[in-house]
Order: sequence, then C-alpha cells, then structure tokens
Amino acid sequence: MNLRSLRIITADIKRLVGFYESVTGLTAKWHTEDFAEIGTASCILAIGSTKTLAFFGGEIAEPTANKSVIIEFLVDNVDNSYELVRNTTDDILQQPVTMPWGNRSILFRDPDGNLINFFTPATPEALNRFK
Repeated sequence: MNLRSLRIITADIKRLVGFYESVTGLTAKWHTEDFAEIGTASCILAIGSTKTLAFFGGEIAEPTANKSVIIEFLVDNVDNSYELVRNTTDDILQQPVTMPWGNRSILFRDPDGNLINFFTPATPEALNRFK
C-alpha cells in the first residue's frame, strides 16, 4: 500500500488552490474547473469543489468541517517558509519552534480552516528519520 493523495473538498476552489500555490511555491495542475492537484515528490494534494462529491454518491464530505487532521509538508527550511506563510495568512497558530521529537515546525490554517504544519528535521535523530 502507498498513500498517494490527500484530497480537500472546498466550496471555493480557486481561493484554496491559490492559497496552496502561494504557501508551497508549487503550481497546481487543473484537470477540470472543479478539480486540481498540487504534486510533490511523495504525494499529491488534490483539491476538489463540492460539485465533485456527486461522483462519490452525494454529500459525503463537508467543507470547512475538519477538526482532526493536520496536513504536513516537509520543507527545506521552516524559518524561511515562515516568512512566506506570514505574508500569505494571518491565521498562524504556532511560530517556528522545535518540537520534542526533533522537528522544527510552524502551524497555520488554510482559508477553509484546515490545519497545516510545515516542518524541517532539526536534530540528528529527526534527520535520520527522513533520510
């Protein structure tokens, strides 16, 4: 098994795709006006409008209702990324800090309220986990 994609359903796809393009520096690939993907080396962040729910049988997901998932991105330098994030959103929950497990991390929300963690391994143990 291989986790390949994470999908966010949103009521405002253009706004959300634009936000993720801004904070990641990556360009989305639009497949239709209601579905786009932002690809990284290890996973795809898919973003679909609420219209795409019809293909799954109806209203099975609710935009802006996430209260338990954190979307995590491994970045080269979390402190540099913080400056970019700070210029993109005011909804920052945690400035750069080194966590007990060795990752340096920032936590913020996207326009739909989803939690996002940008992190960089900061200790030798953490660096070993991501080799």
